[in-house]
Amino acid sequence: MNILLGIIVTLVITAVTVASMLAVRRRAPEGSYFADGDRASGVFGVLATGFSVLLGFIIFLAFSSYDESRTGAESEATIVAQQVQTAQFLPDASAELTGELTCYVRSVVGPEWDALREGTLGDQINPWGAEMFRTISAVDPASATEQSAYDRWMSQTADREQARISRIHGAEGIIPVPLWVALVLISGVVFAYLLFFADPAEGRVTQGMLMGSVTVVISLLLLLLMFFDHPHGDGVGRLHPTAMERTQRLIDTQLEAIDLDVTPPCDEHGKPS
Repeated sequence: MNILLGIIVTLVITAVTVASMLAVRRRAPEGSYFADGDRASGVFGVLATGFSVLLGFIIFLAFSSYDESRTGAESEATIVAQQVQTAQFLPDASAELTGELTCYVRSVVGPEWDALREGTLGDQINPWGAEMFRTISAVDPASATEQSAYDRWMSQTADREQARISRIHGAEGIIPVPLWVALVLISGVVFAYLLFFADPAEGRVTQGMLMGSVTVVISLLLLLLMFFDHPHGDGVGRLHPTAMERTQRLIDTQLEAIDLDVTPPCDEHGKPS
């Protein structure tokens, strides 16, 4: 959800709740529906505090997931660049591994990130990760340098796969449906409770501010939660393949620096050619 749409949704919901408060206010008894306003305010304080604590805690967990996805994307991109260097110490497969790493990068930036944005990636693996496994499995390191590079490659592969898991784990949302239902129902309870504070003795602006301020805060927090629950996509703040695109340029620079001409076995979108 982009910022403009979020603002529109917030304004519409606020307009509905404020209009409801002003409509109830017309027939409400003077002094509100509560005989003891102080007691009612105390109950509302407990209700609002409990809801805000719950919502704040969930937002914190959702932000942690968002940050893990961002960190995973950065780590994965860095490790891929390091693997290009490691591959050069495996002469029997250096060109093949380098080409497959390039295709891996293109696949992440292209179709894989599109699937993340749409929430359709699921448990799919990156096909070029499997291709690199087949290639490295056929390598028989002879010298100590090649053996060290081989071990380093396997370690980096494990780290890259773990980073990829961190990057994609929140693509389909981490907040379960029952929790969303509970948050919506509690928001409805808060809204209904506020209607009982309708008081014709108070001004329209005061009553509108009473309902509108609470509605705006709750709406923005729920929208913020939706944003963190789906970190990949379009719009301000969403995760983009910036790190992997940087690695793509870095690979080209590295290959140019060592005067290595590699033809990747894929097209510009990482699909096998």
